[in-house]
Amino acid sequence: MAEITAALVKGLREKSGAGMMDCKKALTETNGDMQEAVDWLRTKGLAAAAKKAGRVAAEGLVGIAVDGLQGAIVEVNSETDFVARNDSFQAMVTDIAELAVKNGGDMTKLSADAYPGGDKSVVDHVSEMIGTIGENMNLRRSAGLSVSDGVVTNYIHNQVAPNLGKIGVLVGLESSGDKDKLAAFGKQIAMHIAATNPLSISIDDLAPEAVERERAVLSQQARDSGKPEEIIGKMVEGRLRKYYEEVVLSAQTFVIDGESTVAKAVEAAGKDVGGDIKITGFVRFALGEGIEKKDEDFAAEVAAAASGS
Repeated sequence: MAEITAALVKGLREKSGAGMMDCKKALTETNGDMQEAVDWLRTKGLAAAAKKAGRVAAEGLVGIAVDGLQGAIVEVNSETDFVARNDSFQAMVTDIAELAVKNGGDMTKLSADAYPGGDKSVVDHVSEMIGTIGENMNLRRSAGLSVSDGVVTNYIHNQVAPNLGKIGVLVGLESSGDKDKLAAFGKQIAMHIAATNPLSISIDDLAPEAVERERAVLSQQARDSGKPEEIIGKMVEGRLRKYYEEVVLSAQTFVIDGESTVAKAVEAAGKDVGGDIKITGFVRFALGEGIEKKDEDFAAEVAAAASGS
């Protein structure tokens, strides 16, 4: 039996929003497995884990650059928001995003590429900036998209400077239709993705393990409610359809009009631009998602500094 430590319980509470005793019981029931404990809490209706698991816990900026039919998105982290508002830091993130386009968003190639105006690599330049700005920072991730005939468009939420902000979305649309109209529609799709954070474009694209996990949770919820086995299957399939409407882009309600599904909005936009539209890909970066931020006691830190300890 795994040891259920206070730190483990605290971590599950932060991840799920459930009470401490419920978290301890969940970890006990699942032999200390964090993900299984999250699912256990969900089957008992004690957590909305899927919506809380990606809490932002780091500072810095998400940057986007688009060049013709290709674009890239990067995340560069810093310790504080003060640095994110620093002109030098913002210029660096912009430069890195533009380099990422050239490298197709490939993180390995981007990290090793030469930073503009010097002989250092991107990674080495970031390290050098640590000494200049006086705060730890790092290039965390990068991704790219391209289309053969259409547009790559983007949206930045909480923008602090052009193409820099807290949430960034990159979208690729294939179409032979009017490119200006296509770009305008693509911006709406990017805004929708920023708001809803879908997991895939279509149901077929959804990761099988995500579907099976959801099916298992829903099945257990149905059994715990006392429903007979012969109707549990139908209940689960009905609830899975609701799940798809929440996490699959094409099945979501389009936030721009609040009525159509995204699939229907794409179909209507195709008529407007003069050619069928296909969403070929999207990337959404939210600053700091998935990074656990350490607890900090600012008052104690100031006191320690004042005492010279």
